[in-house]
Amino acid sequence: MNLAACLAAAEKRTLLVDIDPQANATSGLGVERSAAPGAYELLMGEARIADVVRPTATPGLDLVPAGERLIGGEVELATTPRREMRLREALGEGVEAYDYILIDCPPSLGLLTVNALAAAHSVLIPLQCEYYALEGLARIMDAVRLCRLKLNPGLKLEGIVLTMYDARVNLTEQVEQEVRRHFPRDVFRTAIPRNIRLSEASSYGKPVILYDIRSVGAESYLRLAKEMIDGVTQGTR
Repeated sequence: MNLAACLAAAEKRTLLVDIDPQANATSGLGVERSAAPGAYELLMGEARIADVVRPTATPGLDLVPAGERLIGGEVELATTPRREMRLREALGEGVEAYDYILIDCPPSLGLLTVNALAAAHSVLIPLQCEYYALEGLARIMDAVRLCRLKLNPGLKLEGIVLTMYDARVNLTEQVEQEVRRHFPRDVFRTAIPRNIRLSEASSYGKPVILYDIRSVGAESYLRLAKEMIDGVTQGTR
């Protein structure tokens, strides 16, 4: 959500597609979770992309919301023809006007996330600076390789973003060293710190650059957006 807002602030026409049933990106942009039609209708072929896109308070940023019906989407997709390719096919038309399309995934490797991997050009992995996150990273990389093999040969790793970063904590430094050692070309220089303004902004239904652009969190996301636009990381794993 915050990265999408910062890309839009850099005058890049941006679309955020929320396919996480928790709908945090949707509510974080001030859109009701009950909003319909949205990602569910798009995945099920009940609506086209033009029917579900709506503007946000951030100029240049549009949203496909995750409505309440998406909660059962994982189960319904299981019996749907070409179930892994529904999002890719839905995004195949009507999105030419956008410079960036970001797909916000659930925190699991189910059919919704597989749809995102099959549709995407690249994968951006936010990595919390904790030990168990490293184990999760290995599973995500396995999923990316499998998706590349079976569904999306052109899928690449856009980069890894360290989040919840706290330089005062030894574990943060250890996690950073480990990740940069294994992925020397794929970790963004910018890390997203622990910052109360980031949490506050979401509770007010705003991206952090609209809530407090001078905050450390906002400055970090603006730097991350610049890195992405400049193509600093060249991940191909």
